[in-house]
Amino acid sequence: MTAWIIAGLAVVAAIVSSYVCFRFGYRKRQTEAESMIGSAEEEAKRIVNDAIKTASQKRKEAVVEAKEQAFKLRAEADKEIKERRSEISRQENRLNQKEENLDRKTAALEKKEEDLKSRSQLVEARLDEVEQIKARQMDKLETIAGMTQDDAKEVLLAKLDEELVHEKAMRVAAYETNLKDEAETMARKIIGQAIARCAADHSSDATVSVVSLPSDEMKGRIIGREGRNIRALETATGVDLIIDDTPEAITLSSFDQTRREVARMALEKLIGDGRIHPARIEEVVEKCRRDLEMQMKRDGEHAVMELGIHSLHPDLTKLIGRLKYRTSFGQNVLNHSVEVAWLSGLMAAEMGLNVQQARRAGLLHDIGKALDHEIEGSHVQIGVDICRKYKENPAVIHAVEAHHNDVEPKTPLAFIVMAADAISAARPGARRENLESYIKRLENLEEISCSFEGVESAFAVQAGREVRIMVKPDQINDDSLILLARSITKKIEDELDYPGQIKVNVIRESRAVEFAK
Repeated sequence: MTAWIIAGLAVVAAIVSSYVCFRFGYRKRQTEAESMIGSAEEEAKRIVNDAIKTASQKRKEAVVEAKEQAFKLRAEADKEIKERRSEISRQENRLNQKEENLDRKTAALEKKEEDLKSRSQLVEARLDEVEQIKARQMDKLETIAGMTQDDAKEVLLAKLDEELVHEKAMRVAAYETNLKDEAETMARKIIGQAIARCAADHSSDATVSVVSLPSDEMKGRIIGREGRNIRALETATGVDLIIDDTPEAITLSSFDQTRREVARMALEKLIGDGRIHPARIEEVVEKCRRDLEMQMKRDGEHAVMELGIHSLHPDLTKLIGRLKYRTSFGQNVLNHSVEVAWLSGLMAAEMGLNVQQARRAGLLHDIGKALDHEIEGSHVQIGVDICRKYKENPAVIHAVEAHHNDVEPKTPLAFIVMAADAISAARPGARRENLESYIKRLENLEEISCSFEGVESAFAVQAGREVRIMVKPDQINDDSLILLARSITKKIEDELDYPGQIKVNVIRESRAVEFAK
């Protein structure tokens, strides 16, 4: 029991001592904190006082600096005011001098005006006197001539009118001659430049196509059992297949180039594929027909893009592509149309006309040939109807309608397209004629030339574009040479049909022959 009491007292003593220590530490820390707060307040007061002193000093310095700046600005303003006042003084002096000069000039002008008035009065008096003298002279002249002034005027005017009528006629005739010569020279120059600048390719398509075969054994497969394959191909394409002794080749014959091209494409695909039977033939022919339609569309788009023509109806573009498989006297119509478009544009540029419109009219002038085998009527009328259907420009429609003189050409564009069409079609080599008709035409040309008296010989040259005629110099003189050339030209125009024009070249040679003995 005693031990427990001693232990309790020890605990109490420990608690008391801990409390005493805590109070002592607390008081010490409080004292230290108060002393630190006091020193911080003193430091803050010191910093504030220093800041106030510094601000006061800065303010004084700023005031001094502002006063100096204000004084400087005032001095500059005073200087500028002085300069402006001196400039104003100088301007006032100049204005005063100008005013004085104007006053002097005004006085001089007033003096001149008074002099002019006095002179005009003197002139008027003199004119009145001249009029009186003239009237007295006219009275004397009328008395002497026995004719009034009005009668004399009528006589003079009548005589002058007669002279002027003759003079006008002479001048008009000379003007017309000069204008015609200049127009012809200019037209030749424009056409020559257009031809020189246009270099289009030409191709003549025959009525047959040849398809190469890998071997002669393929001919039997194309013919098929009892000829069923070749009959199916001919029925599907409308083309005649000619299988002869030509090694490794088959000839396709048809007047329609579109059919012939479809047959060629189909035959080449069948040969490459190797499967040749009636059902496959019909399938391939139909696919080739669609492919050809797409190819014609691409050809039309290529021609339109090459010429730089815009906003053309897609159906017209397709028809233009179909022209690739149309020919006229052996000349490819699409190539011909593109060439006419280039030539029309070049001539329009030389004449200062719309180049795009000229190319458009040249490209569309033969558009009717794309459908002339399907629609009744001439290709000109079909082309006009097509252009009207797709709402082409009236100037383009007129050029299409007039390019073969179906209607009278009334615009420069129509004449340009006519000239370009003639250049492209009538040039040697552009079109192919039947050999017999070509030879017959040359023979007729020489016969007509030799039918005139005094002609010694005649030769058709330049593919029938020129005939050279040699005359007998003892029967045809130089004056008769011109008349003979005109007579031959007139007979050729009346009796022959030919493309373009024929140059008649009449030649007279004078020969002197002597013998040295």
